[in-house]
Amino acid sequence: MKVAPAAALAGHVRVPGDKSLSHRALLLGGIADGDVRVEGWGRSGDTESTLAAMRALGVDVDELDATTLIVHGVGLRGLRAPEEPIDCGNAGTLMRLLPACSRGRRAGSS
Repeated sequence: MKVAPAAALAGHVRVPGDKSLSHRALLLGGIADGDVRVEGWGRSGDTESTLAAMRALGVDVDELDATTLIVHGVGLRGLRAPEEPIDCGNAGTLMRLLPACSRGRRAGSS
């Protein structure tokens, strides 16, 4: 049996919110093509660092309320170089995952 990669993913996933998933939802939402609604976002110092990092990379995020965000994804190659170094604070998850996400920046970006 051969399994081919999917051309696209579409649908809804509902899981309980926690800090680890909240980081990933923002990071993946930022490199998505289009808008991603995040419900049950776990607001904490660490996830606020992830929110600031995505904004620094050119991703617009609307905060509908304390736990609901709309992440306006810029696509895999749409992130821009930040104007200043990104401060990960104490967010180890952000520090480990952000380099992989930002690796897809547009050619010619710093």
